[in-house]
Amino acid sequence: MVDFGKSLGLKTVVDPVGNVIISKPATSGMENRKSVVLQSHLDMVHQKNGDSDFDFDKDAIKPQMDGEYLKATGTTLGSDNGIGLAAMLAVMEAGDLVHGPLEFLFTIDEETGLTGAAGLGGDMLEGRCLINLDSEEEGVLTVGCAGGADTQVKLPLSAKKAPAGAATLKVSLAGLKGGHSGIDIHLQRGNAVKLVARALYAASLEGPFLLADLSGGNKHNAIPREAFATVVLPGGADELNALRAKLEKEFEAIAAEYRPAEPDMKFELAEGDLPAEVWDDATTAAVLRLVHGLPHGVVAMSYDIAGLVETSTNLAIVAASEGKLVIHMSSRSSVASALEGLRQRIAAIATTAGAEVIQEEGYPGWQPDMNSKVLDVVKNLHQEVLGSTPEVGAVHAGLECGIIGEKFPGMDMISFGPQIEFPHSPDERVKVGTVNGFYRLLTATLEKLA
Repeated sequence: MVDFGKSLGLKTVVDPVGNVIISKPATSGMENRKSVVLQSHLDMVHQKNGDSDFDFDKDAIKPQMDGEYLKATGTTLGSDNGIGLAAMLAVMEAGDLVHGPLEFLFTIDEETGLTGAAGLGGDMLEGRCLINLDSEEEGVLTVGCAGGADTQVKLPLSAKKAPAGAATLKVSLAGLKGGHSGIDIHLQRGNAVKLVARALYAASLEGPFLLADLSGGNKHNAIPREAFATVVLPGGADELNALRAKLEKEFEAIAAEYRPAEPDMKFELAEGDLPAEVWDDATTAAVLRLVHGLPHGVVAMSYDIAGLVETSTNLAIVAASEGKLVIHMSSRSSVASALEGLRQRIAAIATTAGAEVIQEEGYPGWQPDMNSKVLDVVKNLHQEVLGSTPEVGAVHAGLECGIIGEKFPGMDMISFGPQIEFPHSPDERVKVGTVNGFYRLLTATLEKLA
């Protein structure tokens, strides 16, 4: 972005945390107009299918057309937020647009915790009108978003030498859709970690076994699509066969329960090599109770906006590390008190299990302003330019507008974009025909504001 800005001869600044701010002068005769800020984030969520050998550190995304949609091949596409970035670059280099002074804010690390926006200095922007280009629904103008905060739970693991003559069963669940832990949470898709824990917990009620591993998920804002467990049966083959039968029964019931949402769900049970160590009886029981008991999914719907999720949580990652089972949870709410109440509930469950709880400060929500000037402008232009009346609402996801609005009091903000579906998963896709309308609406807005 720095190279691009400098190649156009535009003022280009990098702030201390790595955000890039590029300024473009106004169209001739409009130098005295108020500055407008365009904003998108530079990072994307890295997700790939289990059978893909794609390396995000080395390989280029492989796009393909699927009917009227653009998608990647076995990975996330990066349209979140690549479409917004592309629109900003197009405006930046265009010589035939009408606009006042423009500031282009490219933030870093939105997907890992909105740290770029959080580190943005309060003196970095002149404009007090901001257009965020990180929305994903055609025909929807976003004027509010949920706040959020993460919780890390660490359960101590007591291990012992694996018993001689024991049998090992490898449990895996794959083929789930996953998706964005905010905007897809209401779809009630399966959480692979929760479902594996559920099946194992049910099986543990009928006969004891030991765990040697439980893992799944890899991004705090993506619903886990795969999960794995290593189960050790001290009694050998007879106990293994009994457990296999019980798990097959549990998984069959789960598959039937989730079939409308997860038609490609795939359970696998396979014998494996005996690990050197296993978790002891008390640890195995504590792990299953904790992971099965922690909440996941929609917690409450909004009283104010029909159909909007108010509060939710995502049990995002489970992995053993340095003698502890580490669980990452990402919670969201448009009501600050509800978010705090949910985090307290998570902490209560975790501490009851004997786990350590780490809860750092989260990020604020963005309260809607239905009297916004920029909202009024874009609503009217949507009808004029695109021939349709837009919906106006909030989104159950974390947009950087909440943080930016706190840093720059009086900032008038709106967010819109083309149709992007299933972000944060390899099913991510863009409806190509909506991108042109999105860009036309953006350039018309800049002209109208000038």
